[in-house]
Amino acid sequence: MTSDALLARDAQYIWHPFTQVGMPSPMLAIIRGEKEFLYDQTGKSYIDAISSWWVNLHGHAHPLIAAAISRQAQVLEHSIFAGCTHEPAVDLAETLINYGTKPFAKVFFSDNGSTAVEVGLKLALQYWFNKSLPDARPQRTKILALEGAYHGDTFGAMAVGARSLFNEPFHELLFDVTFLPTPIAENRQKISAALSRLNFSEYAAIIYEPLLQGAGGMIMHDQEILSEMLLTCREHGVLLLADEVLTGFGRTGKVFASEYFSFMPDLMALSKGITGGFLPLGATLVTQNIEQEFRSPNHSKTFFHGHSYTGSPLACAAANASFKILMTSETQQNIQAIGEAHKDVIPELALVSAIKNLRTVGTVLAMEIETGVGPASGSYTHKIKDVLYQKFISEGVLLRPLGNTLYILPPFCIMKESLDKVYQSIVKVVRSL
Repeated sequence: MTSDALLARDAQYIWHPFTQVGMPSPMLAIIRGEKEFLYDQTGKSYIDAISSWWVNLHGHAHPLIAAAISRQAQVLEHSIFAGCTHEPAVDLAETLINYGTKPFAKVFFSDNGSTAVEVGLKLALQYWFNKSLPDARPQRTKILALEGAYHGDTFGAMAVGARSLFNEPFHELLFDVTFLPTPIAENRQKISAALSRLNFSEYAAIIYEPLLQGAGGMIMHDQEILSEMLLTCREHGVLLLADEVLTGFGRTGKVFASEYFSFMPDLMALSKGITGGFLPLGATLVTQNIEQEFRSPNHSKTFFHGHSYTGSPLACAAANASFKILMTSETQQNIQAIGEAHKDVIPELALVSAIKNLRTVGTVLAMEIETGVGPASGSYTHKIKDVLYQKFISEGVLLRPLGNTLYILPPFCIMKESLDKVYQSIVKVVRSL
């Protein structure tokens, strides 16, 4: 089938995410992937410099992960996970719990990042509900979050995200959340003032993306300020819920961004890179302290939550294979090399007058593109976004800006030549604007 025919059928039948239905939108017909490359039907290659929405860790069609899924599919493709278990899920849960010195006791599986966040929020709120039984209703029913946050598109995840164009039709239906200033240097006094006004005894948990707010504009936190904020919350009994959907599995340089801190969260939401980009899977990790409040013959303390594909054997098999690849010395060296390359190229990129606010953490490099068209710090709908996207596609590079925020978040297997091409394309494209 020709590319045009495929795209015509797509236009007739498919509603794409974050895309205005019925409006003409350039579309790539991708037929295969290998390592850091995606290929269209003409054979043209594109460097996937954003890891296909941040999920791909080790390159497309990685043979070891594909083989693990194939082996599992020939044995057990799926089984109900209520009252049943299977080895891939047990292996993965054991790996996540026993990694490093993490204080977690249990893993609750779900389907994606939004559902992993939903599970974390519900567990945190029900934890306080369960503690109040049987004598009283819970006092801690509110959630703290960070300004500019984005945690997903289901209702709970939307509620703890910034009120924006993304969730505007639902604002009146979202539960109230107290948003704290973003933990960056210029907000230190504002944060102190905001914390001093809180009645902490009303709050069940604070949700945050450690070190890096992704979809909110690749905002990189001041580690010390965020640490102080979180410790203040913990001192007042507020549970810490780390959304590591983006930051997990090596993106910030460590396996989990929470490892940069002197303490660990009470709950951690994981997804995206967990299967190496092969299959959807979410996981929410909880400490023994939280789990204990659900251990009871009282049925009202049960966590009544589940998904049809919870603990998918295929997804867990992919995740187990991906984690083994992640922990190899080769992958760890690649992660460090990408981080060093990002730091080394910053002086060169800074010479381009339209590139501002260069910043990097781990394998992520971000910047703002200021052209005098639109606001200096634009919204997601900033019109420079589509111009940049198309120009990079013509260069054979897949970059999807967040408004006028441009970022690189490549698979860990990316070759130096490919990474250099991405840098060179940024210089070329931005100078051409």
